[in-house]
Amino acid sequence: MDIFTAHDLLRCYARGVFPMGEARDDPRVFLVEPELRGVIPLDGFHVSTRMRRTVRSEPFQVRVDTAFCAVIDACAASAPGREDTWINAPIRRLYMELHGMGRAHSIECWRDEALVGGLYGVTLGGAFFGESMFSRATDASKVALIHLVARLKLGGWRLLDAQFRTPHLDQFGLIETPQFVYLRMLEAAMKVQPDPSALTRPLMGTEAVAYSLQPTTQAS
Repeated sequence: MDIFTAHDLLRCYARGVFPMGEARDDPRVFLVEPELRGVIPLDGFHVSTRMRRTVRSEPFQVRVDTAFCAVIDACAASAPGREDTWINAPIRRLYMELHGMGRAHSIECWRDEALVGGLYGVTLGGAFFGESMFSRATDASKVALIHLVARLKLGGWRLLDAQFRTPHLDQFGLIETPQFVYLRMLEAAMKVQPDPSALTRPLMGTEAVAYSLQPTTQAS
């Protein structure tokens, strides 16, 4: 695995596969190409009335890329119902390298200077590949996702890959699509050059809700 580099990983994303580990303490990494791919359509993104109120009330300070390492470690930590994790040491190293290259980013929710939720993922062309999220406070990971989508729309991204379908993501409009259809979506997104500064743009809660719900042609 030592010869598998961050550049190799980017090439994997470009052809529609992604890495996973068997367990936190297992150093092996394998590549996954699901038959059905979880995608959150940016133009079909759904935010419930309750979550709109929550984001507008700004219960957290949302930051970008200020604690990438801490976000990965929080995503890898044991939690009720998730005693083990697929994020092992080689995967952690690869994403830290991608972060150093400006290819991996974290959206973070802070409260009283404590990191209470967030997510991280990889950007390549006009695609953003969501990797993992965590929450230590009610709605923190959901707020992070809404802020991410707002920034993706502002910057002109076209694809938000969620890898797998989960009940947590269903509420935001996630769909499952066959891998061959996903690959066509990915090919189109890879031709787009979004504005990377949009990811780190400060947004108020009202702005995050508004931008996350706008059609991509209006937001970008």
